[in-house]
Amino acid sequence: MFLGHGNPMNTLENNRYTDAWRALGEQVRRPAGILAISAHWFTNATAVTSMAQPRTIHDFYGFPDELFAVDYPAPGDPALAHHVVDLLEPTLVGEDGDSWGIDHGTWSVLVHVFPDAAIPVVQLSINATKPFAYHVDLGRRLAPLREEDILILGSGNVVHNLRRIDWSQPEGSYDWARRFDEKVAQIMTSAPGDILSVVEDVDFSLAAPTPDHFVPLLYIAGLADAAEEKAGVLVDGIAMGSLSMTCFTLGCAEVPLRGSGAAAPLPHVPADESNL
Repeated sequence: MFLGHGNPMNTLENNRYTDAWRALGEQVRRPAGILAISAHWFTNATAVTSMAQPRTIHDFYGFPDELFAVDYPAPGDPALAHHVVDLLEPTLVGEDGDSWGIDHGTWSVLVHVFPDAAIPVVQLSINATKPFAYHVDLGRRLAPLREEDILILGSGNVVHNLRRIDWSQPEGSYDWARRFDEKVAQIMTSAPGDILSVVEDVDFSLAAPTPDHFVPLLYIAGLADAAEEKAGVLVDGIAMGSLSMTCFTLGCAEVPLRGSGAAAPLPHVPADESNL
């Protein structure tokens, strides 16, 4: 599944997005483990966390103390990490036993999906040196995990442009943001294998001025393509003009949504300092 996390303040909020995440957790079969691809582990190598007890990383600035106090003490799974390394051969995947953990791209949604933090979580880094096609291919090659009761989570945003945020539009969107969000949804729900076509879209440079939040979607598109499946839309919407909250699922029955309300507001932090 791909969950548009928007900003870490959603950890503390109840709105239609967090309610959708909770409803998803209540209805899907409880997995044996979770492999997360988060926008916030964007580095110069492909690596997987392999520690038995990953730390909760508060990788942001300027937010309230209550958010820094959040802990998501899910266990790790070294055996799953080793398995991911094997699945992705001959691609070189390093095993990280101590430097990373569970970042807010992962825990800000999992606190709602699986609040008991009892399911093992492993994170796969995004290799910033590789082209988009590399990430779609890795997604395809991770497909066997779905048959082994491993939930694969991509956490990012279809549209993520912090410099274009409009504080006056908590639920509004720019025309270019809405167009790009709808184009991606059309492809994900009809032909996920064609996802790389959106890179040539006229709105792509505004929607994804940096690739970090866009790339997690490519893993889910690769998974869908490998299984010849179409994604479903769990919930959609755009917050503050330029942050897509659209979420996609694979292999899930329709989840009835019951929440309302806009995504959590961002604190007024300069875009280059917030690390959202």
